[in-house]
Amino acid sequence: MTGIKFSKKSFGLLLGIFLFLLVVIFFDFESGNPNVTFTAAVALLMSTLWITEAIPLAVTSLIPLVLFPMFGILSGKATANAYINSTIFLFMGGFIIAIAMEKWNLHRRIAINLISFFGVKPQKLILGFMIAAAFISMWISNTATAVMLLPIAMSILAKVDEKANGKGDRRFAVALMLGIAYSCSVGGISTLIGTPPNLVFQRIYSITFPDKPEIIFSQWMIYGIPLSISMLLIIWILLTKILYRFKNESIIDPEVIKTEKRNLGKMSREEKSVAIVFVATALLWMFRKNIEIGAFSLPGWSSLLPFPGLVDDGTVAIMTSLLLFIIPAKNNSDESNGNNAILSLAAFRKIPWEIILLFGGGFALAGGFVSSGLSKYLGGQLAGLSGVHPLIIIFMVCLAITFITELTSNTAINDMMLPILASLAITINIEPMLLMIPATISASMAFMMPVATPPNAIVFGSGKLHVKDMARAGIILNLIGSVLISLFSYYFIGIIF
Repeated sequence: MTGIKFSKKSFGLLLGIFLFLLVVIFFDFESGNPNVTFTAAVALLMSTLWITEAIPLAVTSLIPLVLFPMFGILSGKATANAYINSTIFLFMGGFIIAIAMEKWNLHRRIAINLISFFGVKPQKLILGFMIAAAFISMWISNTATAVMLLPIAMSILAKVDEKANGKGDRRFAVALMLGIAYSCSVGGISTLIGTPPNLVFQRIYSITFPDKPEIIFSQWMIYGIPLSISMLLIIWILLTKILYRFKNESIIDPEVIKTEKRNLGKMSREEKSVAIVFVATALLWMFRKNIEIGAFSLPGWSSLLPFPGLVDDGTVAIMTSLLLFIIPAKNNSDESNGNNAILSLAAFRKIPWEIILLFGGGFALAGGFVSSGLSKYLGGQLAGLSGVHPLIIIFMVCLAITFITELTSNTAINDMMLPILASLAITINIEPMLLMIPATISASMAFMMPVATPPNAIVFGSGKLHVKDMARAGIILNLIGSVLISLFSYYFIGIIF
């Protein structure tokens, strides 16, 4: 008799269902309010399925649409509203602009120019790649950034090996590959649209604390960019001067970079149009609302409008991305479809709808936490931490999130943890952002494993490094990152936000 195969995914699915039924049947967390128990059961089910990836993450994200109305936690209409909101449109608009940058090679031109600016000495070349990766990842997918930069790096390594008769310095290759992967992750923390966890935080914060001011684009950049630069410099020093130290002699022919630059040709009209839209969007995001840091105040452009409070970053993202479907293009491969604009309808097929559903599932879960009273209940259970110094709590949160993210989706982790951290902050009487923002940033700081982030997996696929190379550098950076994020958050979040 043939045995039944029992896979890890099957185990995850059965475990999730078992835990769900266990809570629903045997527990009553708050007498007289069954919604607390039901919401906890749904959260436990979704958490288990997200962590084990027993079913696709996006499919798990749809569970609230079924279970919340059935258990009386939220109506079907209210739950569905969580899946479409201004944060989703901010992500969509930003992603459409990123698609245009990729289609017309603007991202590649930015990368090559940044790399060539730093010269061809090995240490400076790695720094050039890292800065290019970080800057581009501020605006487009870190996966796309890594995919774009890897062939350029591989061509340089091939030339190095050729010049050294096939015996190029392996340490240089490892440092370059890791530098690209890590910088893609670090660059994403700089802007709200740089990585999905940032947008998850923005929305869950507004759901949990509807009376608090919104988190605006410029505020996040003031916090994120200095932190990103600090991490970038630490990574560069660690890789090139400590772990994988190599001779800093010119072993690379400058012609390699010049050839890459020549291959780009002159900037096309379409590329210029995308660059203008991209810069305009970034500026409109940054200066939409008044920027206030302490006594300093810079008025935002939205104050000139008759209804400034009705315009948000999602409005800006959709407004400028619409232009890309209107501005004409001379050399558009989509003309056969009757479209000669910068972008055509095909752009919508490239939007990662699974991430949008993952966003929605997290937002719905956060709404359930608030409406059912589970947030208050969890806060009460965590009251014992009120005597612990906030900096210690922040550090423990950063450390836990960083290492959990090595094994599962950073967006899913934020979906699960942010509502709980919000409750904890209220209970111990500290500003919720002091826990929620460090957790959000830490979710993007997974450096140890190839499976932790797409950039890690992409550079690992180059064959230029081993798992132990990534783990060796990664564990140090995980610890350094947790310390840096904790200190930076504790001392600056109150000033910036």
